[in-house]
Amino acid sequence: MAAIRGAVSIGRKANSSLFPVPRYLRTRFHVPAASHPFHGPISHAHRPSGLKYQIRAIHEATVNPVAPSKDDVGKSPDNWKVKMLYDGECPLCMREVNMLRERDKQFGAIKFVDISSDEYSPKENQGLDYETVMGRIHAILSDGTVVTDVEAFRKLYEAVDLGWVYAITKYKPIATIADVVYGVWAKYRLQITGRPSLEEVLEARKNKGEACNDSKVCKM
Repeated sequence: MAAIRGAVSIGRKANSSLFPVPRYLRTRFHVPAASHPFHGPISHAHRPSGLKYQIRAIHEATVNPVAPSKDDVGKSPDNWKVKMLYDGECPLCMREVNMLRERDKQFGAIKFVDISSDEYSPKENQGLDYETVMGRIHAILSDGTVVTDVEAFRKLYEAVDLGWVYAITKYKPIATIADVVYGVWAKYRLQITGRPSLEEVLEARKNKGEACNDSKVCKM
Protein backbone atom coordinates (compact mmCIF):
# COMPACT_ATOMS: atom_id res chain seq x y z
CA MET A 1 0.00 0.00 0.00
CA ALA A 2 2.84 2.32 0.86
CA ALA A 3 4.28 1.67 -2.58
CA ILE A 4 0.96 2.51 -4.22
CA ARG A 5 0.59 5.75 -2.24
CA GLY A 6 4.11 6.67 -3.22
CA ALA A 7 3.34 6.06 -6.89
CA VAL A 8 0.22 8.22 -6.70
CA SER A 9 2.19 10.97 -5.00
CA ILE A 10 4.87 10.79 -7.67
CA GLY A 11 2.15 10.85 -10.36
CA ARG A 12 0.64 13.98 -8.91
CA LYS A 13 3.99 15.70 -8.85
CA ALA A 14 4.67 14.58 -12.40
CA ASN A 15 1.21 15.77 -13.54
CA SER A 16 1.92 19.31 -12.44
CA SER A 17 5.05 19.47 -14.56
CA LEU A 18 4.26 17.20 -17.54
CA PHE A 19 0.62 18.28 -18.05
CA PRO A 20 0.46 21.93 -17.07
CA VAL A 21 -2.95 23.62 -16.93
CA PRO A 22 -3.37 26.12 -19.78
CA ARG A 23 -2.87 29.72 -18.75
CA TYR A 24 -6.44 30.81 -19.58
CA LEU A 25 -7.81 27.99 -17.38
CA ARG A 26 -5.44 28.87 -14.56
CA THR A 27 -6.49 32.50 -14.89
CA ARG A 28 -10.17 31.66 -14.67
CA PHE A 29 -10.30 28.74 -12.25
CA HIS A 30 -7.00 28.14 -10.47
CA VAL A 31 -5.48 31.51 -9.59
CA PRO A 32 -6.49 32.84 -6.17
CA ALA A 33 -8.40 36.09 -5.90
CA ALA A 34 -5.46 37.94 -4.44
CA SER A 35 -3.16 37.07 -7.33
CA HIS A 36 -5.40 37.88 -10.36
CA PRO A 37 -8.20 40.41 -10.89
CA PHE A 38 -10.18 38.15 -13.29
CA HIS A 39 -10.30 34.88 -11.37
CA GLY A 40 -13.35 32.67 -11.66
CA PRO A 41 -16.29 33.51 -13.94
CA ILE A 42 -16.16 37.19 -14.81
CA SER A 43 -18.67 39.02 -12.67
CA HIS A 44 -20.43 42.30 -13.49
CA ALA A 45 -18.16 44.01 -10.99
CA HIS A 46 -15.00 42.93 -12.84
CA ARG A 47 -16.27 43.08 -16.46
CA PRO A 48 -14.39 45.72 -18.46
CA SER A 49 -16.62 48.78 -18.81
CA GLY A 50 -15.74 49.20 -22.52
CA LEU A 51 -17.22 45.79 -23.34
CA LYS A 52 -20.49 46.67 -21.64
CA TYR A 53 -20.94 49.81 -23.71
CA GLN A 54 -19.94 48.06 -26.94
CA ILE A 55 -22.60 45.41 -26.40
CA ARG A 56 -25.18 48.08 -25.62
CA ALA A 57 -24.27 50.02 -28.75
CA ILE A 58 -24.57 46.93 -30.93
CA HIS A 59 -27.94 46.07 -29.38
CA GLU A 60 -29.33 49.58 -29.89
CA ALA A 61 -28.09 49.70 -33.47
CA THR A 62 -29.92 46.46 -34.20
CA VAL A 63 -33.16 47.25 -32.40
CA ASN A 64 -33.32 50.95 -33.27
CA PRO A 65 -31.64 51.40 -36.68
CA VAL A 66 -31.02 54.95 -37.86
CA ALA A 67 -33.85 56.04 -40.14
CA PRO A 68 -32.72 57.06 -43.64
CA SER A 69 -32.92 60.73 -44.53
CA LYS A 70 -35.98 61.89 -46.43
CA ASP A 71 -35.64 61.57 -50.17
CA ASP A 72 -34.89 64.87 -51.84
CA VAL A 73 -36.32 63.96 -55.24
CA GLY A 74 -38.40 67.12 -55.37
CA LYS A 75 -35.50 69.42 -54.61
CA SER A 76 -33.44 71.18 -57.28
CA PRO A 77 -29.99 72.74 -56.89
CA ASP A 78 -29.83 76.53 -56.88
CA ASN A 79 -26.67 76.69 -58.99
CA TRP A 80 -27.50 74.09 -61.60
CA LYS A 81 -25.38 73.71 -64.73
CA VAL A 82 -27.90 71.93 -66.92
CA LYS A 83 -31.65 71.38 -66.77
CA MET A 84 -32.99 68.00 -67.84
CA LEU A 85 -36.49 67.92 -69.32
CA TYR A 86 -37.72 64.36 -68.99
CA ASP A 87 -40.93 62.38 -69.44
CA GLY A 88 -41.85 61.11 -65.97
CA GLU A 89 -44.34 58.63 -67.44
CA CYS A 90 -41.70 56.80 -69.47
CA PRO A 91 -40.49 53.76 -67.46
CA LEU A 92 -37.27 53.27 -69.42
CA CYS A 93 -36.49 56.98 -69.32
CA MET A 94 -36.97 57.01 -65.56
CA ARG A 95 -34.29 54.38 -65.06
CA GLU A 96 -31.72 56.77 -66.52
CA VAL A 97 -33.22 59.77 -64.73
CA ASN A 98 -33.01 58.00 -61.38
CA MET A 99 -29.40 57.01 -62.04
CA LEU A 100 -28.46 60.59 -62.87
CA ARG A 101 -30.43 61.93 -59.90
CA GLU A 102 -28.62 59.58 -57.53
CA ARG A 103 -25.26 60.49 -59.05
CA ASP A 104 -26.08 64.20 -58.90
CA LYS A 105 -26.49 64.14 -55.12
CA GLN A 106 -22.77 64.78 -54.79
CA PHE A 107 -22.64 67.44 -57.51
CA GLY A 108 -25.89 69.43 -57.40
CA ALA A 109 -25.40 70.28 -61.07
CA ILE A 110 -28.64 69.08 -62.68
CA LYS A 111 -32.13 70.48 -62.33
CA PHE A 112 -34.71 67.80 -63.15
CA VAL A 113 -37.97 68.95 -64.72
CA ASP A 114 -40.80 66.48 -65.34
CA ILE A 115 -42.64 67.60 -68.46
CA SER A 116 -45.56 65.25 -67.69
CA SER A 117 -46.33 67.18 -64.51
CA ASP A 118 -49.35 69.49 -64.46
CA GLU A 119 -47.01 72.22 -63.22
CA TYR A 120 -44.73 72.08 -66.25
CA SER A 121 -44.41 75.58 -67.73
CA PRO A 122 -42.97 76.24 -71.21
CA LYS A 123 -42.35 79.86 -70.18
CA GLU A 124 -39.88 78.71 -67.55
CA ASN A 125 -38.14 76.40 -70.00
CA GLN A 126 -37.16 78.50 -73.00
CA GLY A 127 -40.67 78.23 -74.51
CA LEU A 128 -40.40 74.47 -75.04
CA ASP A 129 -43.94 73.11 -75.06
CA TYR A 130 -44.97 69.60 -74.05
CA GLU A 131 -45.36 68.25 -77.59
CA THR A 132 -41.91 69.48 -78.64
CA VAL A 133 -40.14 68.02 -75.64
CA MET A 134 -42.00 64.71 -75.95
CA GLY A 135 -40.50 64.26 -79.42
CA ARG A 136 -36.89 63.96 -78.20
CA ILE A 137 -34.67 64.64 -75.22
CA HIS A 138 -34.06 68.33 -74.44
CA ALA A 139 -31.68 69.92 -71.98
CA ILE A 140 -31.15 73.58 -71.15
CA LEU A 141 -27.76 74.92 -70.11
CA SER A 142 -27.45 77.54 -67.39
CA ASP A 143 -26.83 80.23 -70.03
CA GLY A 144 -30.15 79.38 -71.73
CA THR A 145 -28.71 77.31 -74.57
CA VAL A 146 -31.00 74.44 -75.61
CA VAL A 147 -29.37 71.16 -76.61
CA THR A 148 -31.07 68.01 -77.90
CA ASP A 149 -30.46 64.36 -78.71
CA VAL A 150 -27.06 62.85 -77.90
CA GLU A 151 -25.56 66.26 -77.13
CA ALA A 152 -28.11 66.67 -74.35
CA PHE A 153 -27.05 63.34 -72.84
CA ARG A 154 -23.40 64.32 -73.16
CA LYS A 155 -23.95 67.57 -71.25
CA LEU A 156 -25.92 65.79 -68.53
CA TYR A 157 -23.29 63.11 -68.05
CA GLU A 158 -20.48 65.66 -68.04
CA ALA A 159 -22.27 67.52 -65.25
CA VAL A 160 -21.95 64.50 -62.97
CA ASP A 161 -18.40 63.58 -63.98
CA LEU A 162 -19.43 60.78 -66.34
CA GLY A 163 -18.52 62.57 -69.53
CA TRP A 164 -16.34 59.70 -70.68
CA VAL A 165 -19.51 57.69 -71.42
CA TYR A 166 -20.42 59.99 -74.32
CA ALA A 167 -16.95 61.40 -75.05
CA ILE A 168 -16.70 59.59 -78.39
CA THR A 169 -19.86 61.34 -79.62
CA LYS A 170 -17.94 64.62 -79.79
CA TYR A 171 -16.52 63.49 -83.11
CA LYS A 172 -18.76 64.44 -86.04
CA PRO A 173 -19.14 61.05 -87.79
CA ILE A 174 -19.90 59.29 -84.51
CA ALA A 175 -22.24 62.08 -83.40
CA THR A 176 -24.23 61.80 -86.63
CA ILE A 177 -24.64 58.05 -86.29
CA ALA A 178 -25.56 58.34 -82.62
CA ASP A 179 -28.20 60.97 -83.35
CA VAL A 180 -29.75 58.76 -86.05
CA VAL A 181 -29.92 55.79 -83.69
CA TYR A 182 -31.39 57.93 -80.94
CA GLY A 183 -33.88 59.44 -83.38
CA VAL A 184 -35.28 55.99 -84.12
CA TRP A 185 -35.60 55.25 -80.41
CA ALA A 186 -37.30 58.61 -79.75
CA LYS A 187 -39.78 58.04 -82.57
CA TYR A 188 -40.92 54.65 -81.31
CA ARG A 189 -40.28 54.89 -77.58
CA LEU A 190 -43.97 55.20 -76.73
CA GLN A 191 -44.84 52.02 -78.58
CA ILE A 192 -41.77 50.24 -77.20
CA THR A 193 -42.83 51.05 -73.65
CA GLY A 194 -46.44 50.00 -74.28
CA ARG A 195 -47.93 53.50 -74.27
CA PRO A 196 -50.39 55.14 -76.68
CA SER A 197 -49.15 57.14 -79.65
CA LEU A 198 -48.07 60.75 -79.17
CA GLU A 199 -51.30 61.96 -80.78
CA GLU A 200 -53.36 60.00 -78.24
CA VAL A 201 -51.21 61.22 -75.36
CA LEU A 202 -51.65 64.83 -76.50
CA GLU A 203 -55.42 64.39 -76.84
CA ALA A 204 -55.66 62.88 -73.36
CA ARG A 205 -53.60 65.73 -71.94
CA LYS A 206 -55.82 68.27 -73.67
CA ASN A 207 -58.97 66.67 -72.27
CA LYS A 208 -57.40 66.55 -68.84
CA GLY A 209 -56.64 70.26 -69.01
CA GLU A 210 -60.21 71.07 -70.05
CA ALA A 211 -61.61 68.97 -67.22
CA CYS A 212 -59.42 70.77 -64.73
CA ASN A 213 -60.41 74.19 -66.05
CA ASP A 214 -64.12 73.38 -65.90
CA SER A 215 -64.29 71.86 -62.45
CA LYS A 216 -61.13 73.27 -60.85
CA VAL A 217 -60.24 69.68 -60.01
CA CYS A 218 -58.37 67.30 -62.29
CA LYS A 219 -60.44 64.22 -63.03
CA MET A 220 -57.68 62.19 -64.70
